[in-house]
Amino acid sequence: MKGGIKAIFQSMTSRVVLVLLAGVIASALITLGLAFNERQRMIGQFRDYHAVERLAQFILSLDTVAPDMRTPFLSAARGVGMRAEPAAADDQASGQQSELAGMLERRLPDGYRIASAVADPADCDFSHRPPRRRQGELRPMCEAMLVTLPDNARLRLTVLPPRPPPITPRGDFTLYAVLFLLSIGVLAAIVARMTLRPLKQLARAATELGNNIERPPLPERGATEIRQAAAAFNAMQTRIRGHIRQRAQILAAITHDLQTPLTRLRLRLEKVEDAELREKLIGDLTAMQGMVREGLDLARSMDAAGPMQLLDLDSLVDSVCADAVDAGEDVTLEGRSGASLMARPIALRRCLTNLIDNACKYGSFAKISISREGSNVLIAVTDGGPGIPEAEMQNVFEPFYRLEASRSRETGGTGLGLTIARNIAEQHGGSIALRNLPVRGLEVRLTLPCAGQG
Repeated sequence: MKGGIKAIFQSMTSRVVLVLLAGVIASALITLGLAFNERQRMIGQFRDYHAVERLAQFILSLDTVAPDMRTPFLSAARGVGMRAEPAAADDQASGQQSELAGMLERRLPDGYRIASAVADPADCDFSHRPPRRRQGELRPMCEAMLVTLPDNARLRLTVLPPRPPPITPRGDFTLYAVLFLLSIGVLAAIVARMTLRPLKQLARAATELGNNIERPPLPERGATEIRQAAAAFNAMQTRIRGHIRQRAQILAAITHDLQTPLTRLRLRLEKVEDAELREKLIGDLTAMQGMVREGLDLARSMDAAGPMQLLDLDSLVDSVCADAVDAGEDVTLEGRSGASLMARPIALRRCLTNLIDNACKYGSFAKISISREGSNVLIAVTDGGPGIPEAEMQNVFEPFYRLEASRSRETGGTGLGLTIARNIAEQHGGSIALRNLPVRGLEVRLTLPCAGQG
């Protein structure tokens, strides 16, 4: 579970999707919060305006009531969010006009004066309406005002401020939120896919370049940065291809040109009268010719320009093993893969031949097993030799590198067999690995990608 989550966060696509999703959601929440606050402010202003209008109508209606009838009229105002009564002689203004008092005074015609007073806690019911904050100001549960009428009569008006609008989301809010998140997630996935597709194509091209230097160039299309990256990659591929071809041509030319003088030298050695000396010189010359042939094979293994074709791997391995048996080598084959793959038959045959020859030369016999492992084919070549020290496992793949123990010059090896085999395997998208067996022997594991069922 943890590995799966870690893999998700390691993916560039997942990271881009999560960043875009988080950014859009954060922006949406900020916008929603600002819009909600503005909505609450506008609703609050409307409710204040409604409350001021109601108070103004009540105060203006006092002009139609006779002074001796105002007391019972004021008593009737109870229960409608206000309390009105004649002001006492000791009622004094608080000195600073509240926002509600200012709005009410501006609403009334000239001749009316409104002043804020200190509210009596006994006039307010704190049991069901707690104080609330609005625009940074903690508004009291109730507000007291002194109203001076045009006839200089004074009233004490205790008002309950309007209730704030309820904060209750609509029933379909959850549905809208889910649809919003889904749409944003789909949009983020599309954007991430469009953004990272060129990067994936570049990575895939780099992988294919390691297997086939002759692969087609990347198409130079898309955004400016993508075209520049594709052009740089194609230029790099061209330079690498030129360097490899030049090196292979130089090596092939040298080894090829050595064939003629070596042949002449062999003919002249036949004229040496001392038989023992002649045999020694011919032996050295034969070794030199073998090295020249191996050099040519190495040059060919570095050149991946040959055509690829679909072949049956089981048939190829069986044919190579049969040739080795006909040559007198102790070779056995077991297993089938039922796979086919795109390959260069001559080069792949050379790879298998080198591995079998090494096993028979240094381990007396070669036991080959072939099996299918997912989308790959595993060809294991086992011998009965002393193996290779762990510290030398990578060195034996270097050109002309030979061990000084059993794999010495006396065996006649040139140190190019594994180098050539690995070059060919990598050109086919495969790999070669070495492993010492627990008791005795070495196992060479050749892994190749298959194209499908055979």
